[in-house]
Amino acid sequence: TPWGRWYQTLEEVFIEVRVPAGTRARDVRCALRSRHVELAVGGEEVLQGKLFDSTVADEGTWTLEDRKLIRIVLTKTNRDAGNCWTSLLENEYAADPWVQDQMQRKLTLERFQRENPGFDFSGAEISGNYTKGGPDFSSLEK
Repeated sequence: TPWGRWYQTLEEVFIEVRVPAGTRARDVRCALRSRHVELAVGGEEVLQGKLFDSTVADEGTWTLEDRKLIRIVLTKTNRDAGNCWTSLLENEYAADPWVQDQMQRKLTLERFQRENPGFDFSGAEISGNYTKGGPDFSSLEK
């Protein structure tokens, strides 16, 4: 993005915004709501709009790191592997198809790890359809 980058896990969305070196916390105005984010630095709007999906408003945080990076952490309301955001805001900052595929793979592996504690999926390779969190193996006999 013009301002930085965003990425996600099963539970959270991370937004990293590059700001001028020497930025102070008092120069930052950040409002985080369930479906909306606003960020201004030094009176200049950097990011503003309706989020792709809902978040837990009172769990959202922002920090200023090394006076040059703002990191915003949002907790997803829907923490299912099938809830892979295709963009940060509605119709804005969409991931390109390859990146979207990689995010979907990552969330699917994260789901497998959570469903199968004790197994190491760190070197696993998966292929196929990852939409909606990948295949559902819950109905298979054990």
